[in-house]
Amino acid sequence: MLEEAYRVLYTLSLLILAVLILVLLIRAATVRRPTDRIICVNMISAMVIAMIVLLSVMLREGYLMDAALLYAAMSFLAVMVFCRIWLSTERRKKGKGDAADV
Repeated sequence: MLEEAYRVLYTLSLLILAVLILVLLIRAATVRRPTDRIICVNMISAMVIAMIVLLSVMLREGYLMDAALLYAAMSFLAVMVFCRIWLSTERRKKGKGDAADV
């Protein structure tokens, strides 16, 4: 009985996260500023990590936690790269120095 209640809770949580990811995808496509897009991508990756962790608990598979940690590290690096690229292009537009100064 309790096991079934947890399964329903996990499934509903996964569905809510999936809907929120779709909303963020629409938001990322419609927003004008690149900084807002970076934030949307970061939020999407955080929700994907939460989904992987929920699946790990739901399926009782420990290796999915490792996958979530790897995904979190790659997501962090990707956001840092996007920010670096955005900052260097902004500096080039304003003419305030070389991109290597970032």
